[in-house]
Amino acid sequence: MIVTLIVVCEVGFWVLLAAGLAVRYVLKRRRAGAALLLCVPLLEAALFVATAADLKNGATPGWEHGLAALYLGFTVAYGPRLIRWLDGHAAHRLAGGPPPSQPPRYGRARARHEARLWLRAVLGAAVALVLLELAVLYVGDDGDVGALRTFQWVAVRAVGVYGLIVLSYLLFPKKAPAADTRQKGDRTLTER
Repeated sequence: MIVTLIVVCEVGFWVLLAAGLAVRYVLKRRRAGAALLLCVPLLEAALFVATAADLKNGATPGWEHGLAALYLGFTVAYGPRLIRWLDGHAAHRLAGGPPPSQPPRYGRARARHEARLWLRAVLGAAVALVLLELAVLYVGDDGDVGALRTFQWVAVRAVGVYGLIVLSYLLFPKKAPAADTRQKGDRTLTER
């Protein structure tokens, strides 16, 4: 049941997002579009309530409960940024707005950008860890909480691996390609 609900929430997320942006920019009803976009967190609340109810009804904590916590953590951390990013692209494509800014591709600026994204992953993992710990406390000492503990370690390891990748951007920043410039007559040719 929980896995099905996770899939429904994910599909619902994208449907509400597409509908909200379409209403906002195609139908030019900004308030109605914003209302649809504000319904996205309701899906996450429904998943949280359903997971808690499933555990309350005596379900054995399993990987699906851990996955639900990770999904909720990811959505809390990355959902608002993803919605803003897609809103900027929709405004540009559908309403003639300015083109959205692109993330930096090289050097320290890229490392800072990746570090900010990693901090969102830390937030998502923290939310998932808190939800999983609350589930462990809720189930108590009598229940089998091994799957929940496993997903706590999954969240910690994912953030750790991602942190190492971000650290590589800091230690070994990607350099902008140097333009190969040659003089030919009175013109300068630039090759990439």
